[in-house]
Amino acid sequence: MHGANDPTPAPTTTVARRIRAAHLAMGLRQPEGRMAAVVAITGLAWSLFQLWVASPLPEWLGVGVFNEARIRSIHLAFAVFLALLAYPVLRRHADRPVPMADIVLAALAALSAGYLALFYESVGAHTGDPTGIEVAFAAVGVALLLESTRRVLGLPMVGLAATLLVYILFGEQMPDLIAHKGASFSHAMGHLWLGTEGVFGVALGVSAGFIFLFVVFGALLETAGAGSYFIRSAVALLGHLRGGPAKAAVVASAATGLISGSSITNVVTTGPLTIPLTKRVGYPAEKAAAIEVAASVNGQVMPPVMGAAAFLMVEYVGVPYVQVLKHALISALVSYLGLLYIVHLEAVKADLRGLPRRHSPRWQRSLANVSLGVLGFAGVLATVSLIGTVVHALVPKLSFAVMALLLLVAYLVLLRLSAPFASTDDSAERPITALPAFGPTVRSGLYFLLPVGALVWNLVIEQLSPTRAAFWATLFLAFIVLTQRPLLAWFRGEGDVVASAWRGAQDLVDGLATGARNMVTVAVATATAGIIVGTVTLTGIGLVMTDLVTALSGGNILLMLVLVALICLVLGMGLPTTANYIVVSSLMAPVIVSLGAQNGLLIPLIAAHLFVFYFGLMADIAPPIGLASYAAASIAVANPFRTGKIAFRYSLRMVLLPFMFVFNPQLLLIGVEGVGHTLITLASATLAGFAFISVNQAWLLIKSTGRERLMMLLAVFMLFNPGMFMDPLFAPYDALTGEAAEAAIVEAPPNARLRVYLSGTTLEGEQVERGVLLPLGEPAPTATRRLANGGVGSVISEAGFTITRVEFGSQAAKLGIQAGFRITAVEVPSDRPAQEWMFLPALALIGAVVRLQRRRRAALADTASAAP
Repeated sequence: MHGANDPTPAPTTTVARRIRAAHLAMGLRQPEGRMAAVVAITGLAWSLFQLWVASPLPEWLGVGVFNEARIRSIHLAFAVFLALLAYPVLRRHADRPVPMADIVLAALAALSAGYLALFYESVGAHTGDPTGIEVAFAAVGVALLLESTRRVLGLPMVGLAATLLVYILFGEQMPDLIAHKGASFSHAMGHLWLGTEGVFGVALGVSAGFIFLFVVFGALLETAGAGSYFIRSAVALLGHLRGGPAKAAVVASAATGLISGSSITNVVTTGPLTIPLTKRVGYPAEKAAAIEVAASVNGQVMPPVMGAAAFLMVEYVGVPYVQVLKHALISALVSYLGLLYIVHLEAVKADLRGLPRRHSPRWQRSLANVSLGVLGFAGVLATVSLIGTVVHALVPKLSFAVMALLLLVAYLVLLRLSAPFASTDDSAERPITALPAFGPTVRSGLYFLLPVGALVWNLVIEQLSPTRAAFWATLFLAFIVLTQRPLLAWFRGEGDVVASAWRGAQDLVDGLATGARNMVTVAVATATAGIIVGTVTLTGIGLVMTDLVTALSGGNILLMLVLVALICLVLGMGLPTTANYIVVSSLMAPVIVSLGAQNGLLIPLIAAHLFVFYFGLMADIAPPIGLASYAAASIAVANPFRTGKIAFRYSLRMVLLPFMFVFNPQLLLIGVEGVGHTLITLASATLAGFAFISVNQAWLLIKSTGRERLMMLLAVFMLFNPGMFMDPLFAPYDALTGEAAEAAIVEAPPNARLRVYLSGTTLEGEQVERGVLLPLGEPAPTATRRLANGGVGSVISEAGFTITRVEFGSQAAKLGIQAGFRITAVEVPSDRPAQEWMFLPALALIGAVVRLQRRRRAALADTASAAP
C-alpha cells in the first residue's frame, strides 16, 4: 500500500485489510483445513443454485423447478449456515477454530430456514393454523436468524427486530397511542416464518432473485481485475488536475457504485488506494477520508443498482425497473457532480496540485492516447446499446442469439487490443506514485465494460426481467474470467496456456465462492428486515407512525418531512443499504404520502421512497454510528468523529435534494416531456447543486460574504423549486368535475399520473378524503377504460365516478385506493406562465455574485501587487 513517499503509517494497511475482511462479509473467521473446504464448497453450491434457478434451464428441461417460497427458503438456509460458521460469537474469538457448538447451530439454522422448502405442501395445507412442530421450528429459526444478524451486523438491527417482536406479542399492553390487539405466539411465528408476509417475503425474494446475481457479478468483476482497472483509469483521467486523486476517488466510487451493494463496501474497495493518494497531494487525513465516504455513499443512489434498492423499489412502488432508473438519475448526477465541485473548491482554497506526470510526451501522442481512451471508454457502452437496438429492430426473434455472438466477437477483439497493456496480476491496492498514461490504462481493460453493456442491453432493449438479465450478464462475465488469462497468454505468445487456463478456472471458482460469502450480509439483513415488514402487516404499526408524526408535526408539511428524515436517520443506523431501505420504506414512506395528501401536497410514491432512502443512507455518514465514516477514518488514520462531521457537511446536498424533489417532482423527471425540457431540468438542477455547495463552502471565486451567500441561497431555491415562487402568483392547477373530468382523463398523455381527489370509507370503517397521483396507463377512448388500464374499475353516474374494483398489486392498490371510493375532482395544470421563467432571476442573482467577487478579487490582487 505504501510508496516511498507515502506519509501514511504502515498500520493503515493492516486496519484496511481488517475492515475489508469484516465489511465485505468475507467473515471474521478464516477457517483452515476441512472447515475451510466446507465453507468454500457451501458458497460455491449456493452460487450454482442461484444461477440455476435464475437460468431458463429449469423451464426448458422441466427439472429442478422451484417456486418462489422454496427458493427463498433455500436461499436463507445457505445464508444462516455460512453466517454461523464464518462469524464467531464474539469478535475477539475470530482467530479460534470453529467450535462444535457453532457447527450444530449452523446445521439447525439451515434446517429451520429450509423447513418451508422441505415441507411446503404440508405447511400450505393448514395456513394460519400451524402445528406445534411448525411453531417450534419457526421459533428456533427466528432466534437463530437474530443470532446470525447479531454476529454479522451487530446489535442495532437485532434490537429493532426484537423490539418489534415484543410489540407484536404485547400490543394490548402498550400505551394507547401505539396499542394494537396483539397476537398469540403461534400466530406471530406462523405469520413471520411460515408464509410470505414476514421473513420469506418480498425483501428476501429480491435478495434471492436480483441481489444475489448482482453481488456475484461484482465479485467476478473484482476477481477479473476490473476493480483495479476502474480505479487506475479514474486516476489516469483526473490525477493530474487540482486535487486530482480526490476527484479520481469520486469517479472510482461512482464506477464501483454501479455494482456495489454497500457504501462500506465502496469505502473499503476504493479507499485503501484513493485515500493515501488524496493525502499525498495535501488533503488533511479527515478530509481525505470524508471525500471517500461521501463518494461511497453517493454510489448507493447511482443507477443502475443503487445498493439493490432499485430492484426493491420495483416491487414496493410498482413501477418498471427502467422507470426507477429514470427517476433516480438527475439526483444521482447532481450528487456526483456536486461532490467533484466540492473537491475542486477544497483544492483551490488550499492551493493543492495533482499527481506528477511520469514524463512529458510529445503532445501529438498524448492527445492520441487521451482521445483513444475517452472514445474507447464511452464508445464500448454506446456501441453495445446502439448495435443491440438495431439488431432487435431487424431480427427481433433472433436478436438475443445474434447479440450474444457479436458480444463474443467484440470480447475477442478488445482483449486482443488490450493484450499489450493488460495485466491480470494488478492489485487494486498496489500504490500509484505517478500519473498513469491515460490511453494505455483505459485500453488495458475495455473488455470489462462489455458485461455491463450486455446487462443494460438486456434490461432496456430486450426488456428481460432483472433476474434473467443479470443471469446472462453474469454468465458472460464468468466466461471472461475463465478465458481471459489463457487468451492473453496466447495473444502474447507466452506459452503455458494450460497453466493460465487452470488459473482462470480457479479465479472463476474463487469468484463464485466469494460472491456467495459476500451475500451473507445482505441475505440475513433482508431476512431480518422481513420481521419488520411482517410487523407492519400484522399490527398496522404504519398507521401508528402516521399518527405519531401527525401529532408531532401539527399538519405542517415541512416539519413532517424533517421528522421523517430524523426518524430515518435513527432507523438506518448500523444497517447495510438493502436492509436500510426496507426498514425506512416500510415504516416511513407511507407516512409521507398519507400526510402529504391530507395537507394538499400530492407526493408521488417514488418520491417518498427515494426521500426515505436518501436519509436512511445518511446514517452511514453521520456520527455516532456512521460505519462508512469509521471505515474510512481507519484507513486514513484519522479521527472518525471529525471525519463523520466533515463527510456530513460534504453530503448536505443529499440532505437538501430529497426535500426539493418532494416539492418539485420534475427533479425526478416526473412531468418532464421532451429532450429540451429534460436538458433544462438537468442543467438547472446541476447549477442549483453547485450554487448550494458554494453557499455551504463559503467560496465561489474567493471567500464569500454573508450577503453573497444569502443571494446564492435564494438562487438555489429558485432553481430547485421554481414553483415555490410561481405558485403564489398563479394557481398551478384547475379543478375539474363531471364531463370536464372525463375529458381530462381521456386526453391525458400515455402513462400519465393524474391528480385525482377521492372520498369514501375504508375497509376498516374510516372516512377518508385524499388526493393521489393516479397512474392511467395506455390511452383509451373512454374515461372508464382509461382508468381500467391503470388497474381501477369504475362506473359513471350522476354523482360522478365510483370505483368498483382495484387490481391487486397495482400502483392504485399501493396508493391505498379501495372499491367504493368516489372520484370527487380531477386537477389539471392551469394555463399559466411556465415555472422555468423563475430561472432568469436566479441566473441574475448568481451573475451578480460572480461580478461582486471578480471585483473584490481584482482589488485584492492590486493591493498585493502594490505591497512592497
